[in-house]
Amino acid sequence: MTRIDFYVVADATPSSRIEVAVRLAEKAWGRGHRLYINSHSEAEADQLDEQLWSQRPGSFLPHETVREGFSAPIVVGWGQEPAGHDDVLINLALSPPAFFSRFQRVAEVVNQDPVALQSMREAWRFYKDRGYPLQKHDL
Repeated sequence: MTRIDFYVVADATPSSRIEVAVRLAEKAWGRGHRLYINSHSEAEADQLDEQLWSQRPGSFLPHETVREGFSAPIVVGWGQEPAGHDDVLINLALSPPAFFSRFQRVAEVVNQDPVALQSMREAWRFYKDRGYPLQKHDL
């Protein structure tokens, strides 16, 4: 069964979610996982793409957006079916994507923005009502 982890950021800025997603991606990839990062929009996917290239000097996270394909260990999309990826999903959309259950793990990233908080409360209930194991991590 898919494990769901909520990463709650103490910041309300929109970029805080992207920063956490990049840190989670770096950690998961370093442990040998393949990831699909589901953005809430194409513009956010482009921001993530840029952040993944410039996370830290000397580091490299092999990735591509869905425009380039699905062959990289990290793929960034905005709602597309994640062909070939079923290991780790980092979800930045404000609701669970239809394909979440194919993944071993889902990381929901939420910050203190009122809209994001409300959406993630609804997502928590959605997962809980369906019996998924949930964990909350305060950052």
